[in-house]
Amino acid sequence: MRGLKDRVAIVAGAAPGNIGGATAVRLAEEGMLVVAADLNEAAAQTVVDGITGSGGRAVARGFDISDEGSYRDLVNFAVERFGGLHGLFNVAADLSARTIGRDTDVTSVPLDVWQHTIDVTLTGYMYGVRHALPIMIEQGAGSIVNTMSSAVWLGETERVAYQAAKSGLIGLTRHTASLGGKYGVRTNLVSPGVVLTGAALEATTEEWRQQALASVRSPRLGRPEDLAAMVAFLFSDDSAYVNGQSLLVDGGANFT
Repeated sequence: MRGLKDRVAIVAGAAPGNIGGATAVRLAEEGMLVVAADLNEAAAQTVVDGITGSGGRAVARGFDISDEGSYRDLVNFAVERFGGLHGLFNVAADLSARTIGRDTDVTSVPLDVWQHTIDVTLTGYMYGVRHALPIMIEQGAGSIVNTMSSAVWLGETERVAYQAAKSGLIGLTRHTASLGGKYGVRTNLVSPGVVLTGAALEATTEEWRQQALASVRSPRLGRPEDLAAMVAFLFSDDSAYVNGQSLLVDGGANFT
């Protein structure tokens, strides 16, 4: 894709088998300088090892998305290491059993689950935007992509904290698109449907996957690489006139 070679990207939430890890690989394949960041630095390093082993350029960095100082340090690290920042992909989420497994409905969700989910999936994304946007505005160019979820449009009867946090990203993204747009900085949302990440493959049965497949207008379910391709497009000059949009990448499950 046009305009990606030698530009700098942060993937905030990059581990093997997930959307962030696949995106870090795709961006490096396109010639970008990638900072693969994750709460688990060893996992991010595994992604980086694969990239550098194939001739790409990337470094790993551990960070806590729910800590503003940690995110600020990540952004500063990228700028100091590579001389700028042109793309930020917010994709980190806590999908562990202790969090997503206890995210019930509005009448019963534990308040610690609610708060932690907001801290990671909404406030954490805001931290990244807060510290990356001024750098991109000063450069006169940049692209920020936040990860929402098609669950927002479905109105599920469970996972209320997750849906609320992801819904909040619509406002954050459109605000940022308005704030940065006149300075050449675009901000968009990608909304995955069912994506067969490594964690999803471990947590689901073949029967469940077949039921999910019946709900989409495609011959297969999503793969992390499908989202990686969309992020690469949104970082590239080919999407220069795309700003403030929510793009469903769900195989046609929703026609919202």
